[in-house]
Amino acid sequence: MNFLKRHAVSFFVVGMVFSILAAALIFTSGHREEPLVLKRTPVTRSHLDHTPFFPDKIEGPQDVTRACLKCHAEAADDLMKTSHWQWLGAETIIPGHEEPMRIGKKNLINNFCISIAGNQKSCTKCHPGYGWADDSFDFSNSENVDCLVCHDTTDAYIKGAYGIPGPEVDLQLTAQKVGSPRRTNCLTCHGYGGGGEGVKHGDMDASLDNPERGDDVHMGKHNFMCTDCHITEKHNIKGRAYSVSVDARGVVGCTDCHVNVPHRNERINDHLASLACQTCHIPAFARRHPTKTKWDWSKAGDGARPEGAHSYLKIKGEFVYDNNVVPAYVWFNNTMDRYIIGDRMDPAVITDINHPRGDIKDPKAKIWPFKIHLTQQPYDVKNRYLLVPTTGGEGGYWQSFDWQKSFEMGAEASNLPYSGEYGFAETRMYWPISHMVAPKDQALQCGDCHGERGRMDFKSLGYYQDPINIGGRRW
Repeated sequence: MNFLKRHAVSFFVVGMVFSILAAALIFTSGHREEPLVLKRTPVTRSHLDHTPFFPDKIEGPQDVTRACLKCHAEAADDLMKTSHWQWLGAETIIPGHEEPMRIGKKNLINNFCISIAGNQKSCTKCHPGYGWADDSFDFSNSENVDCLVCHDTTDAYIKGAYGIPGPEVDLQLTAQKVGSPRRTNCLTCHGYGGGGEGVKHGDMDASLDNPERGDDVHMGKHNFMCTDCHITEKHNIKGRAYSVSVDARGVVGCTDCHVNVPHRNERINDHLASLACQTCHIPAFARRHPTKTKWDWSKAGDGARPEGAHSYLKIKGEFVYDNNVVPAYVWFNNTMDRYIIGDRMDPAVITDINHPRGDIKDPKAKIWPFKIHLTQQPYDVKNRYLLVPTTGGEGGYWQSFDWQKSFEMGAEASNLPYSGEYGFAETRMYWPISHMVAPKDQALQCGDCHGERGRMDFKSLGYYQDPINIGGRRW
C-alpha cells in the first residue's frame, strides 16, 4: 500500500501518457498513410528508334503517312473509325429530339469560337489529318491521316492552316523521332483548344506537361501519361468529352484503377454514394495557369481599346480569366442535355449549350465539380436560335469586322438560314473536372464543405439543410 501511495503520481502520469497515445492513434487511424490499392497499374515500354527507316529528306506530310503505313498497315483504317478522326460520335438519342443522330465537333455549336462551320482554317489545326478545308475533305483517304501529331517527340512539330504542317517543320527528323504519345501531344489540342492555353478546359493546361506533385498527383508524382488512363485500342482512345457528348459510353472512371471502397475511414466511404471522387480530390482547378470563365462577343470590333490576351481582343471581344478556381458543384449521372444547331432559345434567359443531367433523387447521380463558362454570343432575333458566324478565313469577321457578312457566310456554311437581324444572348457550358487531382493530404476536409463557411450550397443541391445534420441522407 505504501508502495502504491509513493508511486501514485508516477502511475497517473504513465496512465495519462498511454491515454493520450491511444486517443491519438484512434484519431489518426482514419487519416494515416494508406497503401495504394489498385486494380490496374500502368505498363510502359521503350519505343523503337525509327531513324533507320527515314534516311532521306521528306518532301510532304503525306509522304510520312505512306511510309508509316508500310509497316503499320491497319493503323490509318483503325484511326478513321474513331471520333478523333470523324469528329462525330456514335448515333444516339439527344434529349429533346426524337430522331437519333450523330453529334460531335463537326456539327455542334459551343460558346467559345462557336462552330467549325466555315472556320476550318483555324479549327482543323487540331484534327489528326491533313487538309480539312471544307466539306470536300476526303475522310476515307488514309494518306490524309496525320501520324506525327500524336507520335512526335521533338516538340517542334506544329500544324498550320487546315492541319498542314508549315515549311519550317523538319518532317524527316520528326518521323525519325516518333514515339508513344506523351502528355505534350495530347495537350497540344486539349490544353489549347478554343484559341489559347486554358481557354476551354479548366483542368488541362501546360502545367500538366511537366507537372509537380501538387499539380496532379498521377502525372506529377507517378509520371502517368494520358494513355495510362485513357486506354487506347486500335487507335480508339477511351474517354468522354462532355462538351460534345451526351452519354457515358467509353467514360474513364477512377474505379477503372482504384478499388471501389478506397478509404479506411467508413465515414468517408459513406460519401461515395453522393460524391464523385473528383469532388474531394480536386479542390480547385487552373491552379497555376488561368482559365477563361467569361467571354463577351458583343464587345468585339473596338480597334481603339487596349488589347490583352486575358482581357480583350478586337477579333474576339472581352474575357474574364480566373486562377485557382473553386468548382461549381452539380448533380451529374454522366449524361447531358445538349443544344443542337437550330434549336429555339429564349434570349431573356441563359441558354445552356450543355447541362448535366441528374438530381438529388437520381440514384445514378453524384455531386461533381464543374467549370462553368458564360458567354454573350450572337443569336437570330427573328428565328430565335443561336447563330453560326464565320470568323476565320477570307471575308470572315476577323478580317472584315462585319457581323452581317459573317452571319451570311455562316448561314451558307451551316445550312442555317439567317433573318438579317441579330442580337447577343447569354449562354452557359459545363465542363466536368477530372484532372489536376491533388495529393490526398490536400483533399477537402469536413469543414471545407460543411458549416457556415462551407463551399457547398446544399439547398441548391436539393437538401433542406446541411446533410451533416441529418445523418448524411440525400433527402
